[in-house]
Amino acid sequence: MVTMAKQILILGGGYGGLLTALTARKHLSAAEAQITIINRFSTHQIITELHRLAGGTIKEQAVALPLQKLLGDKDVNIVVDTITEIKPNDKQVITANGAYTYDALVVAMGSETNYFGIPGLEENSFVLKSAADANRIREHVEARLDAYKASGNKADATIVVGGGGLTGVELVGEFADKLPEVCRSKGIDYSDISIYCVEAGPAILPVFPKVLIERAVSSLEKRGITFLTGVAITEATKNTVSLKNGQTIESNTIIWTGGVKGNPVVGSCGIAEDRGRATVTSTLQSTSHADVFLAGDCAVVFPEGGERPYPPTAQLAWQMGETVGHNLAVQIKGGAMEKFTPVFSGTLGSLGRKDGIGTIGGNSTQLKGLPASLMKEASNIRYLSHIHGLFALAY
Repeated sequence: MVTMAKQILILGGGYGGLLTALTARKHLSAAEAQITIINRFSTHQIITELHRLAGGTIKEQAVALPLQKLLGDKDVNIVVDTITEIKPNDKQVITANGAYTYDALVVAMGSETNYFGIPGLEENSFVLKSAADANRIREHVEARLDAYKASGNKADATIVVGGGGLTGVELVGEFADKLPEVCRSKGIDYSDISIYCVEAGPAILPVFPKVLIERAVSSLEKRGITFLTGVAITEATKNTVSLKNGQTIESNTIIWTGGVKGNPVVGSCGIAEDRGRATVTSTLQSTSHADVFLAGDCAVVFPEGGERPYPPTAQLAWQMGETVGHNLAVQIKGGAMEKFTPVFSGTLGSLGRKDGIGTIGGNSTQLKGLPASLMKEASNIRYLSHIHGLFALAY
């Protein structure tokens, strides 16, 4: 008797989706399971390095790796399409160009930008969630500098980054490093440029200890970044940002990194959810549908007995993908499922090319300066090596 290969459908080609596909394929032959991955891009994107592409310190091929190259010899079908609806009760997924059925589904669709209902913000700001976004930011900043050179309009020489988390701070770090050189090449005085990082909370980078936050602020202030903390953005227009303290900044470049929320396709599909993010069991199955597994930011994961969920990070998504890949094989072949127990190797933040901060290891050893920069580089290399994507380092 020949059993038909089970259909595994993976939605999303980010950290969670890619690692699910790679891990599931290690345990399941092509005869046991057909694996299909649907992603909106033909590339796997290294989200933790997008600030570098936006700042112009690396090329796109360094952060956008062809899925075909990573999965080409793994017997995984790659579909580039947009997912419009998930129907868990019909075991079906609808895309812009088709429909797919599955025996087991993995939802790894990431998060979306949260604008918190701030008037004008969505229409008038850039985000940094993909390589295409990073390219848009870099090209826009260059075009505004050219316009400033021609007109002297200060709004063209002003950049406002909303959100003082890792994305926002790493982005202003790249600007601080790269823009002096860009300005020189265009014959603009860099001291004419104003770069603001606006954070509603009391401090930037709240994931770090106070001494490292202070290090980040002084390092970037020395290079021309202005931090405004404890002040929320209340409105954005095409060329202004209004702040809660009554201040208005005239700027033709507004970039919003200040919040994420669950993916609406996931939140509305009928699987159990909590504020738009899917709820999961200890084995990363949907709490309502055992044939649906989740990886990455579109799920909310609590430590056993914990009150607060784990923060949505790349390292969490990567480890969720590996657990899901293993548990898919168990669901198809039998055996014991793994409980998800993440290991946190630390948090690293770059402050431009030559400075950084980090906490690493179980006892949160603090790093700053070059050691943190090197560790950040090493963690990217470790990830690329893990997915056999070291070819990206050529760029």
